[in-house]
Amino acid sequence: MEKAVQITLIICGTILFLGLVAFSIISPAFPQTNTVTGTGEASIKVTPDIVGVYFNVETSGTTSKEAKDANSEIVDGLITELLKQGFERKQIQTQNFNIYEDYDWTNGQRIPKGFKATHSIKVELSSENSEKIGEIIDAGVDAGARISYINFELSQELQNTHKAEAMKLAAQDAKTKANAIAEGLSEKLGNLVSTSSNDFDYQPWRLHEAVGSGISEDAELAKEASTNIQPSEREISARVTAVFKLK
Repeated sequence: MEKAVQITLIICGTILFLGLVAFSIISPAFPQTNTVTGTGEASIKVTPDIVGVYFNVETSGTTSKEAKDANSEIVDGLITELLKQGFERKQIQTQNFNIYEDYDWTNGQRIPKGFKATHSIKVELSSENSEKIGEIIDAGVDAGARISYINFELSQELQNTHKAEAMKLAAQDAKTKANAIAEGLSEKLGNLVSTSSNDFDYQPWRLHEAVGSGISEDAELAKEASTNIQPSEREISARVTAVFKLK
């Protein structure tokens, strides 16, 4: 009986010893540090400084070269007309270009139809010159291009400026909130531990989008939508999360 008790005590002691060893190893890897987290948000009002007029050129051909050549003819015509109107070549940008095989499915079989070429083009101008949108649309339609949509947008320079401003304000808000939580707990805010952000919430503002009723019809709707329209201020936002130690 005494021997059984001794064995039991030895086993319990061994388990306790191993538990203490494991705790001494694991605990440094998971330090018990008191922290407080603040999530800051900031919104600022911005007026778009550019207008983007987007066209899509789609052509077909029995060969990829035929489809490409037909597409290039329309795009070159659009560019030539815009240059005549005084636009600079850098204002006319290719967004995407693709050539692919076209086919139909009949009774589960793929029937080749030739090739298609698609070319997406953006024409960019200052929002102060938005009265020229109609001229751009006419140039595209006359060349054989189809209007896709029109956006009020922020230039990259303006995006960078407002991104920095919004992120700074959101970070300040995160610290203010974390400090308020610490004071409410009768603690003091310590050093910064980590930060994360959801970056800069910005999307172009859509003025018009084609409805697929036909090239001429879409062009007229686009010109009507852009008549006497000036961009108004819009809100953009940023969010920052900051973790601080408590003293």
